[in-house]
Amino acid sequence: MRWCLFVAAAPWLAAPLLAQAPVITPAGDPSVRSDTIYRLAVSPADHPDESFVFLLDDGVVVHEADGRGRSTYRQVIQILTREAAERWGEHTFSYVDKRERLTVNWVRVVGLDGKVISDGPTHEQETSAPVPMQYPVYTDTKIRRVTLGGVAPGTIVDFSYTTEVLEPVMPKSFGNSWSVTTGTPVRRSRLIVDVPASLTPRIQEWNVRFSRETHTERGRRVHVWATRDVPVNDPEPFAAWPNDVDVSVTVGSPITWDDIARWYWGLARDRYAVTPDLEQVFRLATAGARTRADSLRALYRWVAQEIRYVSLSLGRGGYQPRLASDVIRTKLGDCKDKATLLIALAARMNVTAYPVIVSLAGRPDSAIPTPGAFDHVIVAVDEDGKRTFADPTAELAPFGELAPGLQGEFGLLVHQDGHGELLTLPETPPSANGSATVLRGELGTDGSFTGHYSQTVSGSTQYQLRESLSSVGNLTASERERMTRALAGGVFEGASGDSLSVFDGRDLDAVPRISLKINAARAATRSGPDYIFKLPIPSYPLSQLVAELESRSSRRYPIDVEELFGPSTIEWALEVVVPEGWRARLPASVDATSRFGSYRSTYAQDGRTLRVERLVTGQKGVEPPERIGELITWLKAIAADDVPYIVFEVAR
Repeated sequence: MRWCLFVAAAPWLAAPLLAQAPVITPAGDPSVRSDTIYRLAVSPADHPDESFVFLLDDGVVVHEADGRGRSTYRQVIQILTREAAERWGEHTFSYVDKRERLTVNWVRVVGLDGKVISDGPTHEQETSAPVPMQYPVYTDTKIRRVTLGGVAPGTIVDFSYTTEVLEPVMPKSFGNSWSVTTGTPVRRSRLIVDVPASLTPRIQEWNVRFSRETHTERGRRVHVWATRDVPVNDPEPFAAWPNDVDVSVTVGSPITWDDIARWYWGLARDRYAVTPDLEQVFRLATAGARTRADSLRALYRWVAQEIRYVSLSLGRGGYQPRLASDVIRTKLGDCKDKATLLIALAARMNVTAYPVIVSLAGRPDSAIPTPGAFDHVIVAVDEDGKRTFADPTAELAPFGELAPGLQGEFGLLVHQDGHGELLTLPETPPSANGSATVLRGELGTDGSFTGHYSQTVSGSTQYQLRESLSSVGNLTASERERMTRALAGGVFEGASGDSLSVFDGRDLDAVPRISLKINAARAATRSGPDYIFKLPIPSYPLSQLVAELESRSSRRYPIDVEELFGPSTIEWALEVVVPEGWRARLPASVDATSRFGSYRSTYAQDGRTLRVERLVTGQKGVEPPERIGELITWLKAIAADDVPYIVFEVAR
């Protein structure tokens, strides 16, 4: 039910009408009466599945036309369990030093009767954001951490903080997002956005089924989204976004994607100069290349693997790439630095390449242009009428291949005159993302196995194997022996191996393939007169998942098909010669095809040769909730093939 902005209908509002955003300070919030909010506390017995409840989830955001502004957020949380007390007894606030200013207005713990238990943090300290060791990222972000005393079940945590934007990332750019549904019960939810009356912000509402209030007065326009008793949407497996369930609001400045492209080009346009250092790298990297295509791949490999990933995102360095010559000199850089260097090297051979700014965190909302939508830079190379995308940050990705998280995503290509080109990154079909494993061998009368194992991967399935073999060129004899034993033991428990053949994971031209001979003393074990052979092929025990899906009365979220098996083709083939007189009890073969993918398994014995194959092909896409029955039927068919072993009857 919608509630309006008058005290008679919403007594927790202290002001009769919000004609402008309230100014919230450590002295308090003139628009909200705390005692009324505290009286919204619930009975824990009515929320047995919740550890806490938001009594108030509140945001007050003021944007100026030049991109400056302030955001004040307040949350009032009723603690129901000890786990929630642990979670909310510690809290962190973050801001970007020099560009933003943080004010913690208040942090308090009160009882259900409104009496103050603690009126401030027990301990407080501020540090720089931690820097990961593997892929270091240095930023101006500061973290302020507070410890609260007295937090326990039956108490209320109430905090408010304000972040002021002193210098926007991009002039005239601003934006904020607000989730009405949080996965937790919310008694009162309110978002206020205050902008100049002369400015029309971009507003994207998702599933907002209550009215937005808008007021204009004294040169300001105030938008208010307010509702009460927001229901909890139970999570569902394979839930897709966008959907018709989760409620959110996004507000952005009226800039365009072309504005963002021009802004980035202004930061990067003088970073591509060809210097003696760059000329030297060009000659070094392309030595031995026979064609222009060879040269491009060689330049890409050099940038991807010889420049260590370190992000110096300090000040403008968070958005402006460093000079290509500086990247060469220091041998380190982040995504935009590596992209800049590759573009400069390509230009040296008269190949046109462009930066493409993209998001690794998920598909940005194309309706709300903002530089904050992007967190990564890759390269588009135009050569011989063909456009190839490459990510020089991904040191183990071959030239022209993108990681799965980027495929099909939205990107902004920045042309050399500064204008932007919106595009969708290419996707590889499931058939190109393959893993084919073949095991051939022979079982002895004592249950031992001797044979040969091989695995070949391609596309998006190759990266895990490449990573595991990225140091193979430096393996000692003992390390190679341990690797052989581990690979063999992964096929048959306790097995040994020899004649290991592997590829160098850093060789981007190498076919990702491994093979070895396997010897297993106990591949099959005796059970009375029979032998039980544990299949060295993974199955898909999906019965529990099927039961969970069937237990729900109805489905609300669309189905994200990619979350099932991903757009890939995984194939296992087993061929075993068994002793004379051994006959397998063969399970039924399965052949199940649906819009979610396909699955096929076959079991056959021809004379002394047992053949078992399993092939699963996943897809990518979104299906409506009404197709949940089809999904369950398909998963049941796969679950029926949960065959972990084969029984051999031995003739006497």
